[in-house]
Amino acid sequence: MKNNIQVKKRRFSNETGDRIAGWLFVSPMLIGFSIFMFGPLLFALYMSLHDWPLLGEETFIGLKNYQDLLSDQSFLNSLKVTFLFSFGLVPLNIILAIFLAVLLKDKFAGIGLFRTAIFVPVVTSLIVWAIVWKYLLAPELGFINQFLGIFGIDGPAWLLNKSTALPAVILVSVIKNVGLNMILFLTAMQQVPAELYEAAELDGASSFRKFKNITLPLITPTVFLTMIITTIGAMKVFGQVYVMTSGGPGESTKVLVYYIWETAFKLFDIGYASAIAFVLFFLLLAFTILSWVVRKRWVFYEE
Repeated sequence: MKNNIQVKKRRFSNETGDRIAGWLFVSPMLIGFSIFMFGPLLFALYMSLHDWPLLGEETFIGLKNYQDLLSDQSFLNSLKVTFLFSFGLVPLNIILAIFLAVLLKDKFAGIGLFRTAIFVPVVTSLIVWAIVWKYLLAPELGFINQFLGIFGIDGPAWLLNKSTALPAVILVSVIKNVGLNMILFLTAMQQVPAELYEAAELDGASSFRKFKNITLPLITPTVFLTMIITTIGAMKVFGQVYVMTSGGPGESTKVLVYYIWETAFKLFDIGYASAIAFVLFFLLLAFTILSWVVRKRWVFYEE
């Protein structure tokens, strides 16, 4: 009896020591994360409750900044443009990435070159990428319109026209980041058991039916992950808009993050900008929670 009690005490002591050691190992990261993540987050929430001019003294105004957002047409337009950008970019990015992954999952001569060419934009500087495309889409001297001119097509002023500016930025963003999702889908497709495809071939299944009934269901966890990552990235877009259009023409490409930057560093209203930032934060938080809740309806397998 005494031996059993001693063994239990020793086991409890070892488990407690392991827990303490584990917390000690992760404590530097937790402390740093708390200081540099939660600290600024809480301070931004504090600022959003104040009238806080950049060069003046702050005044507590409660929820007035949030109330003013409801009647701020620039904010409502920025919210609309952000949703339009996301709804345009995410499906196009996901569909194109899956299509490219299907094309490049089988080995053939030069496959490494094709994969590298598609992935290179991912590691290219965003600012450099946006500047290059700004010149490519220039009205008269841009390569795109000059190329269209060969076929007698008079290309529009892509970034100076309200109807084409946002689609142009969406397309440039898709080309920039589709390579990352393609790699994720390639990895997922390579994990699908080859026996399933062999059995489907014996049953006379076409390539489309194999993709529909085998590949797509088995990569749904990856599709779910990439959808969330891509949507969050789309909602936070800034660099392309800043370089290519500066939110114009008019406010046709003024997304929420650009409006936050403009409010904080051009209008010097830090409190109001913080309120807009928290609206974006809660939108992303709600989207992530909703996606996680409904994932069981379409993700192929669950624990």
